[in-house]
Amino acid sequence: MVVVSSKIFQEGKAAKATGQPDSANPYEAGSQESLDWLEGYTDGEPEPSAAGPSEN
Repeated sequence: MVVVSSKIFQEGKAAKATGQPDSANPYEAGSQESLDWLEGYTDGEPEPSAAGPSEN
């Protein structure tokens, strides 16, 4: 994870904490700002596995 703007990261984290959907991301899709916001929004969630869900 490379976050360029900790301010935008915190905005994403705050949006998740207040129950907003990830579609509330105000930044242009694919932009660094959008990525930073999403990193904040998903902070603390487990990373998805490329192999898919485990059978355990």
